[in-house]
Amino acid sequence: MYEVEVKVRADHDAVRDRLPDLDAESLGTVEQADTYYGHPVRDFAETDEALRVRRETRDGESDAEARVTYKGPLVEEASKTREEFETGVGDGDTMAAILEELDFEAVETVEKTRERFRVGEYTVTLDTIDGLGEFVEVETESETVEPAREGAQAVLRDLGLDPDEQIRTSYLGLLLDG
Repeated sequence: MYEVEVKVRADHDAVRDRLPDLDAESLGTVEQADTYYGHPVRDFAETDEALRVRRETRDGESDAEARVTYKGPLVEEASKTREEFETGVGDGDTMAAILEELDFEAVETVEKTRERFRVGEYTVTLDTIDGLGEFVEVETESETVEPAREGAQAVLRDLGLDPDEQIRTSYLGLLLDG
């Protein structure tokens, strides 16, 4: 399964104004802290892979849900599409401790607020990233990349955004480059 995603910098207010025209369904807001890890013998920056532990709090709840995610290299140049494997973990701190005991090293933590909407089979996310600003992502999971990418680009256009302004660099990469 592939995570097919297109992402652009965008003003959230302008996008929010257009969401009702797409019959967007609000999925709520979450706070996320994504800690990325470096592999002890492989350079993920060179292989274009990522391993993270995400701690997510929904709509002001106090308990964080934790997930561990592996993201493979980008599979095409036209979008930010990757093979992705993700699973829940009972305790993000314990998962982090396991990784560190195995010589994985925490590289950076990306903190963000995400306001999510459902538009058909796509999730539209208004991301505010600490240290980077506002972005909009349109994504879906699919077995076939091209039709999913074309659909995500169409949703971006419907939101008044230009798919040609797509950013394929991850938030982690943007923070590390900044």
